[in-house]
Amino acid sequence: MRKFTLCFAISIAICCFAGCTTGADGVKKMGYKTQNLIIDEDVIKSNDEFRVIEPVWWSVSIYDGEDQYNKDLEQFTIQQRYVFAIYWYMYEVNNGGHDQFYFNSTGIVWEDAMNGFQAINAYENYSIIKESANAIGGSPNKDREKRQNELEKYEPDFTELDERFYASEDSMIEMLRTYIRDNAESFYFSGKVQIPK
Repeated sequence: MRKFTLCFAISIAICCFAGCTTGADGVKKMGYKTQNLIIDEDVIKSNDEFRVIEPVWWSVSIYDGEDQYNKDLEQFTIQQRYVFAIYWYMYEVNNGGHDQFYFNSTGIVWEDAMNGFQAINAYENYSIIKESANAIGGSPNKDREKRQNELEKYEPDFTELDERFYASEDSMIEMLRTYIRDNAESFYFSGKVQIPK
């Protein structure tokens, strides 16, 4: 497993499990705490993409529909939005290919990830995600259930696109890091966010 993917998987595990508690009704619930996050020049120079987008990560829901997703993103820059989407896309494709990306709630970010790849000059990745979207009708629905229906209808074979993504990942990550450094001020952040306990 690549270091990038491992670090991200650990972050996901923390997000999903660290703050879970079981209520009287037997349902697992997340416990949250308020934390002050600062994204400054030192964080930008660290080449740790997760730390750079951490304020977005804890503040934006990909699970509650397109309206909530867009509303949550209003407080962030377009550069933060793109890196957030690319980061989700990379994690999901690394974990289970384009099938998993579109099947899960993360598929809501597909268009932002595609536009993000164009913004960072990762044209191979732009082409890959565009071809994947075309394989399920051209404009995958932002609603998870409807997007799952599109997957069922078109039955896409993403094998070649998955392989192209894996082959291009290292160079794409370097382009992503360059984009973050070149647009550093768009990622600066100082404020309080709710994170799992």
